[in-house]
Formats: sequence, C-alpha cells, structure tokens
Amino acid sequence: MAIKVVHHGLATTVQDLGRPGYFHLGIPVGGAMDRYALRAANLLVGNDEGAAGLEAVFIGPKLEFTEDGLVAVTGADMPAKVDGVAQPGWTAFKVKAGQTLTFDFLKSGARIYIAVSGGIDVPVALGSRSTYPIGALGGYKGRPLAAGDELPVGKGSLAAEGRSLREKFRRAPSMPVELRVLPGLYWHRVTEESQKNFFADEWKVANEADRMGYRFKGGRKLDFVEREQPFGAGSDPSNIVDSCYPYGSIQVPGGTEPIILHRDAVSGGGYFMVGTVISADMDLIGQLQPHTPTRFVEVTMEEALAARKARRAALDALHVALA
Repeated sequence: MAIKVVHHGLATTVQDLGRPGYFHLGIPVGGAMDRYALRAANLLVGNDEGAAGLEAVFIGPKLEFTEDGLVAVTGADMPAKVDGVAQPGWTAFKVKAGQTLTFDFLKSGARIYIAVSGGIDVPVALGSRSTYPIGALGGYKGRPLAAGDELPVGKGSLAAEGRSLREKFRRAPSMPVELRVLPGLYWHRVTEESQKNFFADEWKVANEADRMGYRFKGGRKLDFVEREQPFGAGSDPSNIVDSCYPYGSIQVPGGTEPIILHRDAVSGGGYFMVGTVISADMDLIGQLQPHTPTRFVEVTMEEALAARKARRAALDALHVALA
C-alpha cells in the first residue's frame, strides 16, 4: 500500500518517537514534538505506539489512498475530511482506496498527528524513521513531504473502526500555558531580581517557533551578575565557554528572549541556560501557536520527578483505555 501526497501542507514530516543515543555525536533525539498525541494516534489504529506517522504543523496535507486504511488524527484541532466528509478527531476512521484525506482550518493547537494502520514504512536510519531535515536523515528521503511523493505503508492488523478517546485523554494546554522549569547550572549568573522576574513575568511565543526551538518574548530583560568573562566566552555576559545543552534547556541570548531547545535542537554551544523545562511538559510546547501567553513555573527536582511519574501513569491509562 502507498499513500500519494497530493499536497504537502505547510511542513509535514514522517516522525516516530525519535532516535535516542546519538546526542553526544550531535544528532538530536528528534521524533514527534507531541509524543503523547502520536502515541494515542498509533494505539487508536492498532499500531505499536512508536510506529511512524505524519506530523503536520498549522496546515494539513492532502493525501490520496491507494488501498483501504484505518486512520486516526490527534493533537491539534484541525478537522479531518474524507472526500469532503468531516471525521471525528481522536477517533479511528476508515479511508477507502481512491479516497482523499484532507484537513480543515486549524482551530486550536499547532500540530496534528496522522497515524495509519501498519505505520509509515520508510527506511530506518539509526534506529528511527523520524525526519531530521537539517541533517537530511530519516523520514522520506530526509526531508519534509512534497507533492508527488508516495509513502509506503506497512501491513497492520486493522483495529476496530470507531475506537475513540474520551475528552479526558485529549491533552491540551490551559491558558495561559504554564511550563514547569528546573533552574540550571547557570542560574547563579543572573541577579536575584531577574530570577524573580523570569518566573513572575508573562511571556508570549514568538514567531520563531519550530522543531529546533521555541522563542519567547515580552518579559523583562535579565540582568547578569558581574564577572570577568573567561577566555573564549566573548564579551556578551550571556556567553559562556561552550557547554552541552540538555534537551528542553532554556537559553537567553543577551538576556532578552528565552529559547526552549526542542526535538531537533543542537547538542551544545556558547549560550548560558537558566534552566530546563521538565520532561512532562515538553509535549505541550509543540502545540503552542505564536503569541500564546506563557508563564514559567519554578519547580524542585522532587516535583519534576513526581510530574514524570504522573506522566507515566497517564500513558499507562491511555494503554488501558485502548486495550
């Protein structure tokens, strides 16, 4: 079976849960920006939760099916249509051979996840089918989809059409969004007043928001504790001698606009980091549109670990609901 790409949307890529284990070589984890949504879509159509699907941002693709398939669309609210007939979100529905899957305008969120029974069967690269466009690695020929592409689909055991997830399983960010942050190794580099302001201020997602990172603006500029810059760090007080970047870390170049490093971010560089967004909140970032009001909330390591445990419990509940 193959799916023909009639129109690629804005930026549609093949993604799974990523390729951990190569960050020390400069190859990011990658994978779906909203892993929860991809997992849910896969489970709805009877796939393994880590099967490759499609991630589309802001505008959905137009896809023609050459054989019957079971499809689920999760994540953002961007209603799917089969030959113009609206289909429910977070629900498994059938697309017959010769029919076309399209999408309505985006209503909320930023990214949808399209799972097809059997999964998108592109070649595995370093243990993953995820697309890393900057490195031309994985996915469909190492790039976002384009009109005329034909996506191979694996053979899957068709799950029941109509399987659906109730509203409580459809995770979406509240407004204003709250992102929990664990202060980092360079937290002492900013003044106490700036530390308080960072968490007190309301920030907004800037237009520069993609798979590499999300920039935020609108809060007060950070003031740095005076020091003599070490050799190689440059004159800007936000510069440091090169350091590794944890996934989810927050850079603030020049002390002005925080940048949260996401799935396709680089693994190191010369900007200091105020802290790291906890793993339990990283999926939410992938659903934020530009101008979304956001607050950073300081947490302790104990609170971060408790949130991770709660996140694991939510995933277990998802599996039970679709068992």
